Amino acid sequence: MKVALCKGIGLLEVTDIPPPNIGDGEVLIRVMAASLCGTDLRILDFGHRKIPAGAGRILGHEFSGVIEKVGPGVQGLSAGERVAVAPNMGCGACAECLQGAANLCPEYEALGISLDGAFAELIRLPAKAVLQGNMVKIPGTVSFEEAALNEPFSCVLNGLEACQIQYGDALLIFGAGPIGLMHLMLGRSSGTRKVILTDIVEERLRLAAELGADVVLHSQASDFKKKVLAETDGKGPDVIVTACPVPEVQEWALEMAAVKGRINFFGGLPQNRETIQCRSNLIHYKNLKVTGVTGSSNIQFRRALSLVASKRVDLHRLISHIFEIEQAKEAFEVARRGAGLKVVIKPNPSRR
Repeated sequence: MKVALCKGIGLLEVTDIPPPNIGDGEVLIRVMAASLCGTDLRILDFGHRKIPAGAGRILGHEFSGVIEKVGPGVQGLSAGERVAVAPNMGCGACAECLQGAANLCPEYEALGISLDGAFAELIRLPAKAVLQGNMVKIPGTVSFEEAALNEPFSCVLNGLEACQIQYGDALLIFGAGPIGLMHLMLGRSSGTRKVILTDIVEERLRLAAELGADVVLHSQASDFKKKVLAETDGKGPDVIVTACPVPEVQEWALEMAAVKGRINFFGGLPQNRETIQCRSNLIHYKNLKVTGVTGSSNIQFRRALSLVASKRVDLHRLISHIFEIEQAKEAFEVARRGAGLKVVIKPNPSRR
């Protein structure tokens, strides 16, 4: 089978390898769509602590496909079914796992990171993932491409749930990339009275307006903060999401939030710039709640997919490029340049 194999830092090779064998309790999935994530780019450029030096790894953790084969002991699943897969597996015994937050398990495993991922024609789903409910049948109204994007969308659901978003809230989103636009879509369907979205790329701001942003602003404009204040009746946003890896934006969020505002530091910061100047009195006197999230739980993955199926969000609007597996290097370069939004690889384009 053809795969896009990361053979080391900066080394991506499209090659042929034998298809994986499956054992008891495992499932073999034919990958129909796999989207690129910033994590894939970072692993290719800098490696990952869960990938031993010199080891090859098939990347890709945002994906959907069709069950090719089920191993002995697998119940309730059969070949031919369309499925989406949450990539993170917990140990099943720690406090985080017992609370349903396997994505926070200190001993987690993940497809595309510690295990081979979805930039391949076929992927093996371990028995642990099958038992923990990582695999979800795709509703008939959802395409393979949308189902692949459900993984980052479920992370966005996690972020806005952490903000305890309420009817009538004013929401400010920093960053109009795919994640910021997903926050926009979900925020609009959550009863917000106004969504303000800011970025430095005019093309993305135009798309944000098309997708329903009430206000779009260039974050480098000299009167940016004044405009946000004016759009929120002089109080500031009730909820702020920083969907970009910029330290100054996190500092601005503390300054700009309304009294009793909720802030989610969604976008992680680069390793060499992960410290911010935190005016803690802003948190203290304004009664702010500052949260952070990473990944999503399996139940959030399922809830997100049900929202996609309801057509309350249109994830297709975020797909800018589609490539076949032989074009994986080009796909990575397009994603690295930020030339579009979500880049999708289809390892089996001739199949349906």
